[in-house]
Amino acid sequence: MSTADATSITRRSVQPADLLRVPLWCAPTLASLAVCAGWGASIWVAVHLRADSTLHTAALFVHLASLVVGFGAVLSIDYYGILWLSGRKSLSAVVGSTAPLHLPVWAGLAGLIASGAFLHPDLSSPLTCVKLGLVLVLALNGVQAGVLHRRLAALDGRPATRSLLLWGAVSATVSQVAWWGAVAIGFLNSRR
Repeated sequence: MSTADATSITRRSVQPADLLRVPLWCAPTLASLAVCAGWGASIWVAVHLRADSTLHTAALFVHLASLVVGFGAVLSIDYYGILWLSGRKSLSAVVGSTAPLHLPVWAGLAGLIASGAFLHPDLSSPLTCVKLGLVLVLALNGVQAGVLHRRLAALDGRPATRSLLLWGAVSATVSQVAWWGAVAIGFLNSRR
């Protein structure tokens, strides 16, 4: 074997796309870290900043509007899931129809987290701490739901595996429990 042959064996042609390719786990991990950082920053702001009445009123409006946008999109996604379960829509149609709804879910969630920092949350209340935990759970659940959505879209009309269907059921259940739990606690806290 000549030196040229050895060099050609060990030297691999690197394409520009290869330089941009990251492991599959990297994006969800970074997204999860960003979610945790945003959640933590919101709590830090809530502890260290007192909003005046004007900012509080604006934050309350943003909070309620974000709830409508984010939770409304989540309920729409789950409604499409019910249409699939009842046989009225194919899985590929549901996956295609719900893809655009991820943006309003995340926009609503980001608005809720950002505006919630200015609503004077009582961090000494166990109920408030549970609500904050539910918000973190639903945000992290949203990250993995995005991964699930991409895997379902990649099926391209083929039937989903039992594990993907179970993953979807658990994801939807966690989402509903976390959203409704946070809404209920928010309602109870607003009555104080």
